[in-house]
Amino acid sequence: MRRLTILTLVIFGFAVAGLFARGGAEEPAVPDEEAPVHLTWSSASVPDDAHTQGMFKFKEVVEELSDGQIRVSVHHSAELFTQEAEQAAVRRGTLEMIYTDTPWVADFIPELGLFAAPYVFANYDHMTDVMNGPIGQEVFDLIAAEINVRPLAAFYLGTRHLNLRDVGVEVRRPDDMAGVVLRMPDTPMWQFMGEALGAQPTPMSFPEIYLALQTGTIDAQDNPLPTVRSASFYEVTDYIVLTGHYIAPIMPAINEELWQSLSDRQRDIIMQGVAEAKELVDGLNLEREAELLEFFEEAGLTIIEPDLDAFREYALSLAMEREDISGTWDMDLLDEIQAMVR
Repeated sequence: MRRLTILTLVIFGFAVAGLFARGGAEEPAVPDEEAPVHLTWSSASVPDDAHTQGMFKFKEVVEELSDGQIRVSVHHSAELFTQEAEQAAVRRGTLEMIYTDTPWVADFIPELGLFAAPYVFANYDHMTDVMNGPIGQEVFDLIAAEINVRPLAAFYLGTRHLNLRDVGVEVRRPDDMAGVVLRMPDTPMWQFMGEALGAQPTPMSFPEIYLALQTGTIDAQDNPLPTVRSASFYEVTDYIVLTGHYIAPIMPAINEELWQSLSDRQRDIIMQGVAEAKELVDGLNLEREAELLEFFEEAGLTIIEPDLDAFREYALSLAMEREDISGTWDMDLLDEIQAMVR
C-alpha cells in the first residue's frame, strides 16, 4: 500500500515506552559527557488552556527526573512569538519547542492535508488511535525529515465548533454561513477549513480574535469549547453551533536537530514528560467539554445543533473538487484511517 512517508516506519519502542509509562526502574546515571539542556517552549495559548497547563506539567516532570539537568522555560499567551512566528522559529532552531498541528505543516507537506481535513476524525478515540499509533509515527517522522521539527505525541485540543456573533440567521447548514467572516489561522489548509464550512475565511492571529469579535471586524471564530471559555470568546458572541468539524490533535514538537543531539536518557525523560502532559491535557479537555454547554447557556449563548450531514457532505465535496487540496492525498490511507473508527 502506498504510504505518505518518504521513510520506512522506524522502530520506536523507546518512544512508546517513554510515552505511556513513567518508569519504576532506577534512573540511569548522567553520563559525564552529557551537556545540560535548556528548552524554551512557546505557545499562543492562554493560561487557563489545558495545553498551557500541560506545558507546566512537562516542565515539572522533566526537571524533576533530570535533577535540573534539563531545564524548561514556558512562555504562553504569545509573549515570545506570534502563533505564526513560533512555527518558523522552531524550524530554524532559534526556538526549541512549540505546539503544532497538521494544518500548519500541510503548507510544507501537502499530503498531510489529509489529516487536517474537516471530519477526518470521528471522535476522540479515533483521533488518538490514529495519531498516537503507527500511522501517527509515520507522520511525525515525515515532518521531522521535511521541516526539521519532530512532533512527540498528539494531545487532544478538543472538538472544534463554530462560535458566532448575531449574523441575522441561525446557522444550521453550510449555506447559512454565506458571507460570514470567519477567523482562521493563516495557512492554506486552515483557510480551506473555513471555506469548507461555507464561510468567508480571513487570517488572524489568535490574540487578536477577542477584540475583532467585540468590534465586529469578524463575525465568527472556531475553536474547541474549552478554548471558547478560557479565552473568554463567549463574552463577545451569541451562538455556538455544534458542527464538530475537526477533532483537533495538537502536537508538542521539538527542533529535530536538537532532538538528534540528545542522549537516549534525555529523550526518555522528555518523553516521560510528554506522557504526563498528555494525560493531563486530554483529561482536562474531555472533562471540560462535558460541562461547558450548560455554562454557555447560563451565560446567555444559544446552542444550535446543526444539520451535520449537510456540513460533512459539503466539506467532502469541496475537498474532492479542489485539486490543490486533495490532489496529494493517499486515498488508501484515508480508507485505512476511516476503518479505525470505534
